[in-house]
Amino acid sequence: MDKINWKNTNVLVTGADGFIGSHIAKELIDKGAKVTTIVRDIKKNNNLDLLDLRDKITIVHGDIVNFKDCERAINEYDIEFCFHIAAQAIVGPANRSPLSTFESNIKGTWNLLEVCRLSKTIKGLIVASSDKAYGQQEKLPYTENSPLNGYFPYDASKACADVLARSYFMTYNLPLAITRNANTYGPADMNQSRIIPDVVMRLIKNEQPIIRSDGTPERDYLYIKDAVDAYLTLAENLHRDEVIGQAFNFGTGKPISVLGLFNKIIKIMGKDIKPKILGEAKNEIDRQYLDSQKAKKILNWKAKYGIDSGLKETIEWYKDHFSK
Repeated sequence: MDKINWKNTNVLVTGADGFIGSHIAKELIDKGAKVTTIVRDIKKNNNLDLLDLRDKITIVHGDIVNFKDCERAINEYDIEFCFHIAAQAIVGPANRSPLSTFESNIKGTWNLLEVCRLSKTIKGLIVASSDKAYGQQEKLPYTENSPLNGYFPYDASKACADVLARSYFMTYNLPLAITRNANTYGPADMNQSRIIPDVVMRLIKNEQPIIRSDGTPERDYLYIKDAVDAYLTLAENLHRDEVIGQAFNFGTGKPISVLGLFNKIIKIMGKDIKPKILGEAKNEIDRQYLDSQKAKKILNWKAKYGIDSGLKETIEWYKDHFSK
């Protein structure tokens, strides 16, 4: 395949009504791409509206768990490139109702892979896996050679999607690559089951933040601008032999504990509120962070935002949003 130029390229972004997908869609639209997405329910609070994308994007009403809907989206709009971001991404609901998570994250992925395999127009595909696919490991940080030990339903669903994607490359030579990203945060993430939006929104309202774990688990946090850059950089390098069919870690490599993160947010916001630590989070892995050397070496990618600069921009966005 040739190096991609986004101008006038027909791109499908699954999950463009969600946090990461909407930022990817916005960047592609800014670069002149014609973006389509598949949306099941148009929610009141919707990232298409938060980022002002609704009139700039083609919305196909459907569901990725329905093969015919995927087929229609890709065939009717002559899709040339696909970013598969859509997933049931919240760990709590995934543990409570694993089947719907498996449906959307595994079946949704195989539907898209199969439609892309049969498509006459598709030139490339980026599949979103996750650092969660690695599960619990003896050795940290995770490298791309670490086994995929997803133990809990969300983690297992991402590991399955990852394996399926690689099998479509190995068997059918489908031109794709896989992202395994650290916890991503930034403006317009309205999901309060994630720690950063939850703490920031509560502090804006002068409410006491709640930490569900005991505060010690450590995670790698990737700012959304770095995440979008990672997705597009990977897509733009898909014509290279050392990139196609590969998985890449994208993170900062600098883990921070939940309590450390909380204290940074408090400091930036100039508040004096102590969190309520519940210590009741189940199925939490103690430490997770990524080695992104492969992305640095092969893609010349590295995170530009540290946690402080990323949090500052994020907090500004929420303050601005809620003051409106």
